[in-house]
Amino acid sequence: MADKRDIKRHKKRLSIRFGIDEATRVAFTEDISATGMFIKTPNVCPPNTKIKIEFSLGENHIIELEARVMWAKKVPQNLFHLVKKSGMGIRFLRFNSGQDHFMQFCEGLSFDK
Repeated sequence: MADKRDIKRHKKRLSIRFGIDEATRVAFTEDISATGMFIKTPNVCPPNTKIKIEFSLGENHIIELEARVMWAKKVPQNLFHLVKKSGMGIRFLRFNSGQDHFMQFCEGLSFDK
């Protein structure tokens, strides 16, 4: 099946926190772009849920944003590490802080090969 995205996603593992009311659950990204990311987690939220995400890009660059879950695939905990796409794809809605640093980070990913 062909990838329908216009924006290129880059493989990048970042530690993040996410949640509905507060960003309290810990997970990792698998890929990331300027408009969204894939979060590898057994604790998925249903599609169309708005979530809060927080992560750090270096010591002083905290990124806080709101996003929407576009799709989710829940996998039993004992099979989580065996299934390739277990987690959720999210689209960014609004940055609360750190948007400039995040965009610079994404531009840097375009040059990494």
